[in-house]
Amino acid sequence: MEYNPRQIEKKWQNIWEEEGAFEPSADHHKRKKYILSMFPYPSGRIHMGHVRNYVIGDAIARYYRKQDWNVLHPIGWDAFGMPAENAAIKHNLHPKKWTYENIDYMRKELDSLGLSFSKTREFATCNELYTRWEQEFIIKMFESGLLYRESTVVNWCEPCHTVLANEQVEDGCCWRCGTQVVQKKMPGYYIDIVKYADELLGDLKLLEGKWPQQVLTMQSNWIGKSVGLNFKFALSDDSIARLGGEFDGFSVFTTRADTIYGVTYAALAPEHPIVKQLLKLGAVADAPQIEAMAQMTERERAQAPKEGYALGIDALHPLTGEKVPLWCANFVLASYGGGAVMSVPAHDQRDWEFAQSYHLPVKQVIQGDMSSGAFTLSGTMMGSGEFDGMDSVEAKAKIIGLFEAKKLGQAEVNFKLRNWGVSRQRYWGAPIPFVHCDSCGLVPEKVENLPIVLPDDVVITGEGNPLQNHPTWSHCHCPQCGKEATRETDTLDTFVQSSWYQLRYATDPQKWRTEGINKADANYWLPVDQYIGGIEHAILHLLYARFFTRVLRDLGMCDIDEPFDRLLTQGMVLKEGAKMSKSKGNTVDPDQLIAKYGADTARLFVLFAAPPQKELEWNDSAVEGAFRFIKRLYDRKTKATFRDLPQIDHSMLSSESKEARAKTYEALRKSTEVYENSFTFNTLIAACMEALNALDKQSDPAVWSEGIYILLNLLEPIIPHVVTELSDELFGRANLSGAIALKDEVFVQDSITLAVTINGKKRTEIVMPSDASEAEILASAKEAGTKWLEGMSIIKEIVVPAKLVNFVVKPS
Repeated sequence: MEYNPRQIEKKWQNIWEEEGAFEPSADHHKRKKYILSMFPYPSGRIHMGHVRNYVIGDAIARYYRKQDWNVLHPIGWDAFGMPAENAAIKHNLHPKKWTYENIDYMRKELDSLGLSFSKTREFATCNELYTRWEQEFIIKMFESGLLYRESTVVNWCEPCHTVLANEQVEDGCCWRCGTQVVQKKMPGYYIDIVKYADELLGDLKLLEGKWPQQVLTMQSNWIGKSVGLNFKFALSDDSIARLGGEFDGFSVFTTRADTIYGVTYAALAPEHPIVKQLLKLGAVADAPQIEAMAQMTERERAQAPKEGYALGIDALHPLTGEKVPLWCANFVLASYGGGAVMSVPAHDQRDWEFAQSYHLPVKQVIQGDMSSGAFTLSGTMMGSGEFDGMDSVEAKAKIIGLFEAKKLGQAEVNFKLRNWGVSRQRYWGAPIPFVHCDSCGLVPEKVENLPIVLPDDVVITGEGNPLQNHPTWSHCHCPQCGKEATRETDTLDTFVQSSWYQLRYATDPQKWRTEGINKADANYWLPVDQYIGGIEHAILHLLYARFFTRVLRDLGMCDIDEPFDRLLTQGMVLKEGAKMSKSKGNTVDPDQLIAKYGADTARLFVLFAAPPQKELEWNDSAVEGAFRFIKRLYDRKTKATFRDLPQIDHSMLSSESKEARAKTYEALRKSTEVYENSFTFNTLIAACMEALNALDKQSDPAVWSEGIYILLNLLEPIIPHVVTELSDELFGRANLSGAIALKDEVFVQDSITLAVTINGKKRTEIVMPSDASEAEILASAKEAGTKWLEGMSIIKEIVVPAKLVNFVVKPS
C-alpha cells in the first residue's frame, strides 16, 4: 500500500480524539510537564508562523508524554480586541459572531496538524465565565489598593478610539493600527505594577540560562531601576511672584549627586505644573511651541532633536544659593522624576548637547577629558567645595548624606516602569466591574452579580465607545446604597486576559464554574516548564504575566512566583528574505500545504529547515524533500520482520550493519539533548536520515527491525501520524512507550577513517583498525599520500586521534 497521508492522518486524529489521548491526569503525585505555546488571536486563518510555534511545542509535549510524564499541553484563544470591532464595521458582522466563527475555522486548521492539545481545557478569553473570574480579580485588586482610578495624560489612538499603555506605542504610533498617537488627559484605571518593580527586576536572575538573554535585558531596561537623590529646588523670590505665588519650588531626582555643583540650568517637562501655570498666566513667550511639544508622545520626544524654551524664571542652587535658570525641554519626561531634571552639561551628554545648542554655561566638577563632549565617567572631584579631591563615587554617597543631614533631600529609588493603564474605550473587551454613584463615588460591583456581560445589541460605527452610546446598558443601581447609578463603560486592556491564562489552564475544567484558579492545581502544574512564543512579546505580555502571577499569589490564588520556567522564542518564517505577509504577496497557505503533502510533511519541514530560535526561510524543494523522506520511511516497513526489539550479537555483524546500528543509536543518544534542552530538531532529523541511509546499505533483518523500531520512537513527536501508523502495524505501538536503552557496544568501532592532509589541505583518506598504533597510522598515511609527498621533505608529522594525519612539508 502506498503512503497516503490524508487517509493515515485522519484515521489517527479520530483515534486520538476517541481515546482522549492528550488529556492530563488529575493525579498530582505523577511527575509533570506543562508545555505551553502562546495562544493565538482568532483572526480567521492560521499562518506558517502559527504552524511553526505550535509544532515546536507539540514535539516537546509528545516527547514527554511518550516518557510517561503527566503532560498539560493546552490551547485557547486570545479573543477580545480591536480587530473584531474593525471587522464588524467592515463586514457588518457582530464581533462575537466574527470571533467564534474564526475560532471554529482555526480550530479545524490546528486539528489538521495533529497537535496534541487538551480538548477539555480549551477556552476563549471572551467567554463570560472567564470574564466572571477576571472581574473578581480586578475587584480584589481594587480593594487591596493595587488598582485605582485617576485622570492623567494618556496615549490616545484616534482611529482605535482608545488609550494605549506606553508599551503599546511603537515609534510614536499605535501598535495595532500604526496611527500617530496623541496626548490626551482622561480618567482611567491603573494597576500599580511599580509596587512589584523591585521583585520583577531582581527575579530576572532566576531566569538566567533559561530565558534568552535578550529578553532578560529588554525587561531589565524597561523596568529601569535607578538609585539617587530626590531634593527640592527653591524658586527665587521674583520667580515666585511671577507665578502668582502658587509655587515656591519643585522636586527633582538625580542619579548623579556627585555632579550637583556642576548644575548650570534646570529643565521642566511641558506638562509640569509650573510650566502650565506660566502658560495659564500668559507669562511665557514661546507658549505655542511648548503646547505643541506637550502633544508629542514620550517616544517622539526621545527621537526628536533637542528642543527647549527659556521660561524666564530661576531656581536657587540648594548648596550654593546661586541662581539656576529654568527651561522647558522636550527631553524631560513628565512620567519620570517628577518631570524636572537638574542639568549638568559637563557630565551628561544630553545636557551638554542642549547647552551647546542654546549657549548655556558648562561647569566641570569631575576631572576628565572634555575635548569631545561631556565627561561622563567617575573621577576626582573639583569645583565642589569640601568634596574637592575626593573620588566621585565616594563623594556621591557623602553628598546624599549631606542633603539628608540638612533635610534638603533624601536617597530614593526610581523606576522607568510606569503603572499599567488598563482602561480601553471600546466594546469588545471585558467590562470593568465598577459603578459610578453620585452618593457613594466609585463602587465595585457585588461578586454575586458577576459577570458583568457585554450587551449584544450594540451599533459599532468606529466612532466613540459603543457601550457609552448604548441607550440602557450603563443604567444600573449602586451596589452599596441602591440608588440609580451609572455602570463603567471602559473595558479592560486585552493584555489582562493573557496575563493569567496559564493559571486558568492549570485548573481542572470541572472546577471552572466554582473557582477561577484552583490553588492546588496551580501549585502542581505551575510554573510552565516550557513556554514558546515570539520575542515581540518580551516586554508586554511576558512582563505583565510575570506581574499578574505575583499579584494572584499575594491574593492567595497560588504560591507561584515565576509563571514560565523556560522560554523559547522562535524565529520568523520568511519567504524570499522577507517576513510573510498578505501585502507582500509572499504567504504560504498551511491548508493548501497540508492538502497537498499532509500534516507530517509540514511538521517535518518546519522543524528541519532551521533551529527554532532562528529565522526559517521557506523552500519549496525542501518541502518536497521532507515528503520524500517520509515516503521512503513508510516504504521501508517491509524490512522490519520482528514484532519487538530484537536481540543482536553485534560482534557477528558485517561492517555495514555495525555502521547502521552505530548511526541509529547515535540518533537515539542525540534525542535526549534535543528534546529536553537544545530543541535543535534539525540535527536530530538529520541524524535519523543518516541512520536510514546506513540501514539501506545493509540487509540484516534484525538490524532493520531494530533500526525502524528506534527511528519511529525518535520521530513520533515530529511526524506522529505516519509513525503511529507504522508503529501500530509493525510493533503494536510498543516502541512508543518508555525510553529505549543505549547499547555501548554499537559505538565500539572495528576501524576508523582518518583524513590525510598535507600542509593542512585534505588529499585522501585511510581506513585503519581502531587499535592501530601511531607508527602504523603514519606508515599507511605516507603510502596513501605518496604522489603528494614526492620531492618533498617532511618537517612535521601530526596525528589527531580518530580524525586526521597531517604532514607539514617543504620542497626537498
